[in-house]
Amino acid sequence: MNTKYVFVTGGVASSLGKGIIAASLAKLLQARGLRVTIQKFDPYINIDPGTLNPYEHGECYVTDDGAETDLDLGHYERFLGVHMTKANNVTTGKVYFTVINKEREGAYLGKTVQIIPHITDEIKRRMLLLGKTGQFDVIITEVGGTVGDMESQPFLEAIRQLQWEMPEEDLASIHLTLVPYLRAAKELKTKPTQHSVQMLQQAGVHPDVIVCRTEKELTPEIRRKVALFCNVKPGHVIQSIDAPSIYQVPMNMEKEGLDEMILSHFGINHYPEPDFTKLQSFLDKLYHPKYQVDIALVGKYVELQDAYKSILESFVHAGAANECKVNVHTIQSEHIDASNVEEKIGGMDAVLVAPGFGERGLEGKIQAIKYVREHNIPFFGICLGMQMCVVEFARNVLGLKGAASTEVDPSSPYPVIDLMEDQKSTTIKGGTMRLGAYNCKLAPESLAYKIYGTEIISERHRHRYEFNGDYLERMEAAGLRASGRNPETGLVEIVEIPTHPFFIGVQFHPELKSTPEIPQPVFVAFVKAAMANRNSRGRVCEL
Repeated sequence: MNTKYVFVTGGVASSLGKGIIAASLAKLLQARGLRVTIQKFDPYINIDPGTLNPYEHGECYVTDDGAETDLDLGHYERFLGVHMTKANNVTTGKVYFTVINKEREGAYLGKTVQIIPHITDEIKRRMLLLGKTGQFDVIITEVGGTVGDMESQPFLEAIRQLQWEMPEEDLASIHLTLVPYLRAAKELKTKPTQHSVQMLQQAGVHPDVIVCRTEKELTPEIRRKVALFCNVKPGHVIQSIDAPSIYQVPMNMEKEGLDEMILSHFGINHYPEPDFTKLQSFLDKLYHPKYQVDIALVGKYVELQDAYKSILESFVHAGAANECKVNVHTIQSEHIDASNVEEKIGGMDAVLVAPGFGERGLEGKIQAIKYVREHNIPFFGICLGMQMCVVEFARNVLGLKGAASTEVDPSSPYPVIDLMEDQKSTTIKGGTMRLGAYNCKLAPESLAYKIYGTEIISERHRHRYEFNGDYLERMEAAGLRASGRNPETGLVEIVEIPTHPFFIGVQFHPELKSTPEIPQPVFVAFVKAAMANRNSRGRVCEL
């Protein structure tokens, strides 16, 4: 069987959920026994999201092989339970960078380099690249942005060419669009969808299935109207109605028949019905929790939910594992100081201090950490959160006034967090941090070892600064233990306070490996600690 390709485009508005639809279709096909992967093509000119402010594009997701990617790759991994790679995320910047380098090398033999054919040829090459490995039966490609965006036009042109070049049964196109409900008129409107599909068809791309994002059920009449005016087969207009959880969407898409439409288009028969036993078990626990906890997420990008997408999803997974509803309270660290820290987090069952970069909001994070350390509230610090718990301990337990990270105070008399040695000569920002999966060896009898249940773990990193080993002996003598270290370099990856009910900071990003079916162990333990703390303080944990 030839590798089959599915392209998912979007129109009318961004954030309709192309990534969720792509991941849901992939989950359905995977559950039927097909080998599936998903790739994201983003129209921005950045090489990758690594240098983008989270307010611009949400979190930067990191793969095992060290790629800084769009956050949708997190959805792909969480839905499929498989690891993505550098090849799964392509930007306009990467495409142009490759073409320009080839031109400089003389690869085009003096030809004038143009969008067609050179840019579109490079896009097509990358679209088909994973299919040439022989590892997958179906490649699903999500195209970022919306139809009509100037930046997306080369990607749509590449899809048009592939539709012309490839056998019809090897390529399918899905278009996600919006059918808004006008409350004043009390009716759903299809005109935005019609215009969106017309723009797609003007670009030469003809959708095989139209998925309508809606908050109200689509009537048979509306579906027929969209099919008629958008020139798709009757029955190939389906709805993606608002769901209580994104993990419900694959089963919703199965009810709509999306996977069967695609399989029929490809001429693929005799595959078993999808088995959603594990996913349904997860959803049952998610929808019917027995307990609840309140956890503060202290960070500097809290105004944009997508900035901490993987952390929030990890709480969903860990909550379900504990049959517990996790009420996450996002708190802007800039708004915390010594005078209001108790008011902000004193009523919380646990506190997570989030990752980030730069000086803004650091003192608020330090104040929050000091409070939870002194009041025995469960604490979990990730990356910068771990670094700030080291700074707080140095200042307030060791008495090292002015202790800091050299990221924000290069002249600190006590640089307890310092630039990694291999980063000191680096001047280029993009793609030069410590990125990807690294091993970590856990100390026996440590909290980390009890959580993971194994001596060697592998977690993903994204940082330039590290625990300064010159202060390790003093820290450990005062009660802050280095419980996890890189076995090759000796870098401290995990710190904890054994005398505290639950106090752990990790240099890596454990949230990047959590899935509904395999929740991340530290998050599961953290939620359990929050439940225990809630009970010990006399608050009702049961719902």
